Amino acid sequence: MSSIDETKQFVPLNIAVLTISDTRTLADDKSGATLADRLTAAGHHLAAREIIVDDIDAIRIIVKRWIADPDVDAIITTGGTGFTGRDVTPEAVEPLFEKRMDGFSVAFHMLSHAKIGASTVQSRATAGVAGATFIFCLPGSPGACRDAWDGILGAQLDYRTRPCNFVEIMPRLDEHLRRPKAKGASA
Repeated sequence: MSSIDETKQFVPLNIAVLTISDTRTLADDKSGATLADRLTAAGHHLAAREIIVDDIDAIRIIVKRWIADPDVDAIITTGGTGFTGRDVTPEAVEPLFEKRMDGFSVAFHMLSHAKIGASTVQSRATAGVAGATFIFCLPGSPGACRDAWDGILGAQLDYRTRPCNFVEIMPRLDEHLRRPKAKGASA
């Protein structure tokens, strides 16, 4: 099990929250509010919060903007991970991933199964890294957002978590872009 190393200083991240829904507004977006409340209570900064309809191009525009923004460390989306015709979050976001985080989906489904049983198979929760930005795509229910934050993201986005966490590897996410070419390299 992971633990918090109290000798380490907390490192606040800038986290953007995107709710994907054809029907929600900021006034009734319980899932986005759950994420915003939890991340700020943990000491992180809410870098941005938006709501967008279930549309691949519209979702990509916002996610790409946040990936390109050096002031956004992580993106959490909520909604659009099911199987209905309008659920397109994985289709919109996964092509942007430079690296998939398959373990996130496994961990999420394990947590979810303990709460809702076999119904967890109806979620296509996914995660990955793009442009040195962590991206997590969660279902649209407040319970799923609560479970993902409390059971995975809260700890993994805390620099003090041991034995390891996402924050400590952040400086190395784009090292392949910063590495100079070897002398004599032709490409």
